[in-house]
Amino acid sequence: MKFPIVAYGDPVLRRKATAIGPDEYPNIKDLVDNMFETMYGARGVGLAAPQVGLSMRLFVIDASVFDDEEPALKGFKKAFINATILEETGEEWGFNEGCLSIPDIREDVYRKPTVKISYYDENWKHYEETFSGMAARVIQHEYDHIEGKLFTDKLSPLRKRLIEKRLTDISKGIVDVEYKMKFPNVKKGR
Repeated sequence: MKFPIVAYGDPVLRRKATAIGPDEYPNIKDLVDNMFETMYGARGVGLAAPQVGLSMRLFVIDASVFDDEEPALKGFKKAFINATILEETGEEWGFNEGCLSIPDIREDVYRKPTVKISYYDENWKHYEETFSGMAARVIQHEYDHIEGKLFTDKLSPLRKRLIEKRLTDISKGIVDVEYKMKFPNVKKGR
């Protein structure tokens, strides 16, 4: 089942998400599958639960699209539940990022190249792993979502001002997307 993706401006994207447990979500695998289906339908490489309106600490990524540049990413598809970044290391590097909740806007964002993270998978198995390169970048981007942050928060004040009208338009539904979205500032009946 594909979910509508929540657009920029919705308060759920600014809320720090809540940890979840196996008793609360016995069908977590179904939710993870639906999130992957939603992500693939929108041609994304990552999707966090807040982006589908659920304020929970869950995100999914499939970084295998970058396996031409980083062969280690072949088949790199994971769910991260109750993730906590333990450490970010290295010299920040820039990459042009986008976001399914902020369509048609891409900006250079600087992040550290290596991340150590603690998380559970959809089988509630615990991991503590270190990722580098594009895997680390996608993880950090999605992790920001469960912390109530967006990639636009990392932009300079000038860049933010330059895209402010476009962000407002997105929140009003004035954007052309090929996937289903939920816009916070669209009046009912429109």
